[in-house]
Amino acid sequence: MRNVVVVENLSLDGVMQAPGRPDEDERGGFPYGGWASDILSRDPEAVQAALGDTGGSAEMLFGRRTYLDLVGHWLSTPEPNPFTEILRKTTKYVASRTLTDPLPHPNSVRLDGDAVEAVRALKAEGEHDLIVLGSGDLVRQLAGAGLVDAYQLTVLPVVLGAGTRLFGDTHTELEPVKTQAFPSGIFLGRFRVV
Repeated sequence: MRNVVVVENLSLDGVMQAPGRPDEDERGGFPYGGWASDILSRDPEAVQAALGDTGGSAEMLFGRRTYLDLVGHWLSTPEPNPFTEILRKTTKYVASRTLTDPLPHPNSVRLDGDAVEAVRALKAEGEHDLIVLGSGDLVRQLAGAGLVDAYQLTVLPVVLGAGTRLFGDTHTELEPVKTQAFPSGIFLGRFRVV
């Protein structure tokens, strides 16, 4: 059985919304888009450590919005960048009720029906971890159904005070597996769901 591993950038107050670009996700009037980019650009050692700990062989799992935005952005960004080749080659599962086949990006598979039940079936049938990037709504659904096995979090030294937070109202006990702090104030933590 494979694991579902959630990989996120978070502010100290748990916000995950729009870390990469000002126009990434303005839902709810969110004014701080791109909040993580400047902080991460000042600490390449922390970025490399975060990129290097997602495990060897893995497949990816996205909600519709993150799939279209994140994958679309990196596949259209001039190379070299650290993500294009990974996103092009890796199998990407997409939970969506509105997208139709064929999906717009290579090696993409649309999950039919209820996302929670589709992921439950994926966990049982495969051997490679499923890495979830972004996709906050999907993460909260999966966590509520007990399908998240681990969180790999990059916590940045900023309090936003607004925005979509990673953890909803699902009680979750976590056990630290690996932690690392950097002089910049960036903290990396991998946690197993107990």
